[in-house]
Amino acid sequence: MAKAIHTMIRVLDLDRSISFYDQAFGLQEVDRFDFDDFTLVYLRNDESGFEVELTLNKGETEPYDLGNGYGHLAVSVDDVEAEHQRFEESGLGPRRLVELEKDGQVLGKFFFVADPDGYQIEVLQRGGRYR
Repeated sequence: MAKAIHTMIRVLDLDRSISFYDQAFGLQEVDRFDFDDFTLVYLRNDESGFEVELTLNKGETEPYDLGNGYGHLAVSVDDVEAEHQRFEESGLGPRRLVELEKDGQVLGKFFFVADPDGYQIEVLQRGGRYR
């Protein structure tokens, strides 16, 4: 059986991205591998072994074209309302808090935030299918 271990995103400024992911989600740098043409930085926290891999392609100066195929990364939290408030107070620019309902039942409560390179991240209330 396969186990998901990381997602990779390309970034223009490692320090800015590392700071965002730390401030927003408590993800810390756990490994860094510097090569001639690129640098890989792996981030994670104690909640999960799943990592975000930041890839800096050296010499890139223009924002990446995210295209229309990328959707989002999702994280779950114990208190989505408190996290939304914390994001607002930290200046992270979260979008509005939303409840998704199906047949009168709340399926999920969440908000989205964009990282410094425009990648969308969904922050979901932990519970139900979102553990």
